[in-house]
Amino acid sequence: MLPTVVGRTAWQAELDQLLTREKAHTREGDAIAAARRRLPMTEVDPHIPLIGAAGEVPLIEVFEGRTQLLTYLHMWHDGKPADQQCEGCTFFTGHALELSYLHSRDVTYATICQGPYAESARYRDFMDWPMPWYSAGDSAEKLLAGRQFGAYVCYLRDGDRVFETYWTTGRGTEAGATSYHLLDLTVHGRQETWEDSPDGWPQRYTPDGDEFRLHGRPTAQWSRLQAGRPDDLGG
Repeated sequence: MLPTVVGRTAWQAELDQLLTREKAHTREGDAIAAARRRLPMTEVDPHIPLIGAAGEVPLIEVFEGRTQLLTYLHMWHDGKPADQQCEGCTFFTGHALELSYLHSRDVTYATICQGPYAESARYRDFMDWPMPWYSAGDSAEKLLAGRQFGAYVCYLRDGDRVFETYWTTGRGTEAGATSYHLLDLTVHGRQETWEDSPDGWPQRYTPDGDEFRLHGRPTAQWSRLQAGRPDDLGG
């Protein structure tokens, strides 16, 4: 099914009306971000141990000398093969590919995975992700403070002290999902069953993990397999 077809002048008039709403939405987003920058923060132990490529490191070293740290907390299914790993976390983590813009603003981006380092780092290598990778190990409970993996957490370093400034989960993680933001610009949108779309529009995906999978695997894995990259996690 196609949208209504009109002349360019009528189309532009409708688009201009929508643009007024879009600008209001952008300004509200700016206001929320301003409020986010003024939130109080809570101090955390800078020596919370994590596991990285060189072994155990304290949380403060994950900053890599920068003032801010943005982390994604990646879910993990212990002992499961690559095709059964978290499709949602694969989707969100896979968007964090160009980190130089964050670095230029004194922000380090890193993934902290729920799973053991050796096994989960092999997954990172299979996916060819560039970001620093750590395992939460036995520190997961202290790091999460009662929350769950599948979230962004932001930290600020002041000398030898570390503070948590913000965290978000659920649809809040869409902040990192460029594909979703671009799909929202298209006429068919995300093509998910929850969307308010005209009758007859394609809605192929149910938001139960299916939206991030293709032929039984997290969607982004297929190009890695086609490139000949092994997905054996050695678990």
